[in-house]
Amino acid sequence: MLNEQLATKNIILASGSPRRQQFLRDLEIDFTIQLKPVEEIYDPALKEAEITDFLAKLKAAPFQGTLNDQDVLVTSDTIVWSEGEALGKPTDAQNAYDIIKSLSGKTHSVISSVCLTSTKKQHVFSDVTLVSIKELSDEEIHYYIKNFNPFDKAGAYGIQEWFGYIAVEKIEGSFFNVMGFPIHKFYKEILEF
Repeated sequence: MLNEQLATKNIILASGSPRRQQFLRDLEIDFTIQLKPVEEIYDPALKEAEITDFLAKLKAAPFQGTLNDQDVLVTSDTIVWSEGEALGKPTDAQNAYDIIKSLSGKTHSVISSVCLTSTKKQHVFSDVTLVSIKELSDEEIHYYIKNFNPFDKAGAYGIQEWFGYIAVEKIEGSFFNVMGFPIHKFYKEILEF
């Protein structure tokens, strides 16, 4: 079994995201979850993957000095990049509306970075997916926000939900990356790490 290569590694996922946790379960990878709070502040001069790379590494920082030799820490971050601006998780319903309205009728990028950290090394990789959204009515936007509470999702939407069914016209790249984790790249990188 391929995952025997991972049996000697103690994989720690530092993410409260139910989607990231499910991805690792679906890969049949044994892991534990450890969360340490981090203030996600970055230099506004950073652009696109520079932001997610920085934040993925930042989330690993509180674990320095606490890892054992067999530990591999997995941290990750996802943003929506649209018209030269990073869109994170919405702060409230109005902010969610504003974000979704700004994506309506346009194509944006979803960028995820993953940072693998051990006692000996650190490796960061990223993935980009282009997502094209149809013109959305205010009624559709309000319905989605009210019924699906997209407040834990970058860009205020989940592609795997109702929004993805009715709004996404085309994607170029990994579907799972849009859900917040480039699982295909992660699997390759964790085997080689």
